[in-house]
Amino acid sequence: MRIVIAAVGRLRAGPEKALVDDYLARFDRSGRALGLGPAALVEVEDRKGGGMAAEAALLSKALPDGAWVVALDERGTTMTSPDFAASIARQRDDGRAAMAFVIGGADGIDPALRGRCDAALSFGAMVWPHMLARAMLAEQVYRAGQILAGTPYHRV
Repeated sequence: MRIVIAAVGRLRAGPEKALVDDYLARFDRSGRALGLGPAALVEVEDRKGGGMAAEAALLSKALPDGAWVVALDERGTTMTSPDFAASIARQRDDGRAAMAFVIGGADGIDPALRGRCDAALSFGAMVWPHMLARAMLAEQVYRAGQILAGTPYHRV
């Protein structure tokens, strides 16, 4: 099952981009045996200034057909890492070809797109910069793979 992180804006070269690239590469190496991967970060930019609706249209085009779509939203559900891993496994086991995570722009995710998502995930009550949210999500995707593989990466 492919994993897609669709996000508004572009990460420039730097520590956040290095983290995202590293965790997604690690996930790709270890996930194949679990029926997971590849993982990809798809970045979109609204260069015409159309706001959240324009960003939503670009994000929608980045989502694979038939994907289980999860919005990253401060109003979403908080999960433990094992619960997150179980949700990924559930989608894989249900035969989904892809799971996609949506990270909106500075103003969030357009309500129409958020309403079309299958779930919403929160990293807590605090609002995180979008570049850090990408890195945190990439790490949690990798961690989920490690949990599902039974490695000692995730210690309880």
